[in-house]
Amino acid sequence: MSERKILRISGPEAEHFLQGLVTNDVTRLKDGIVYTALLTPQGKYRADFFLVPDGDDILVDVAEPLAGDLLRALSMYKLRAKVTVEPTDLAVARGPGAAPDGAFADPRDPRLGWRAYDGRPSETADWDALRVEALVPESGIELTPDTFILEAGFERLHGVDFRKGCYVGQEVTARMKHKAELRKGLAPVVVDGTAPVGTEILSGEKPAGVLYTQSGGRGIAYLRFDRAVGTLTAADARLRYEP
Repeated sequence: MSERKILRISGPEAEHFLQGLVTNDVTRLKDGIVYTALLTPQGKYRADFFLVPDGDDILVDVAEPLAGDLLRALSMYKLRAKVTVEPTDLAVARGPGAAPDGAFADPRDPRLGWRAYDGRPSETADWDALRVEALVPESGIELTPDTFILEAGFERLHGVDFRKGCYVGQEVTARMKHKAELRKGLAPVVVDGTAPVGTEILSGEKPAGVLYTQSGGRGIAYLRFDRAVGTLTAADARLRYEP
């Protein structure tokens, strides 16, 4: 599991402030944890994170390598909003299975278990295997500054809302939503052998995508769907796309 950092957003305009920035509907915090992202104005990925209700405050659970940039971005967008954004010493705990009392079910997919912020210890699980099974991307691996979130499955992962109104990068995301179909995106593959994360996938001699996380003979790949036919290769590994 990647290391996480927890930020705290407080103040009477915290929810309104976030609603105009992130991809998901922040009013859903009344029902629990929300998975969302901050995009660039060009509609590309900047950070993904969980928003967590904590009394009148909102916690932001983000991958540690992204936390500094996210803190700076939120502080920049704050302008005159009556909010405070600050780092905390809180830690996130995770575990597989149903959420125990005081924890939140992972909103992306039930197979990813639960998250908690009350000081309890994490439980052991093979998170890479669970992510591969559920086709869930990870910050800094499948999710990079070149990522468009719809190609990364954010609609399926409950990370974007198309009815909430404007947010940073919304126009590009909405245009992609209304295309006939996506021509590229994250997809499950069967893997015979192994290859380093980030290895180029070839269909014959033509580039067909990139291979990322692998576990138990399966993997997450970014594919050009028109070339993802027959046997594909990534270094010494042989791949098969299974829609």
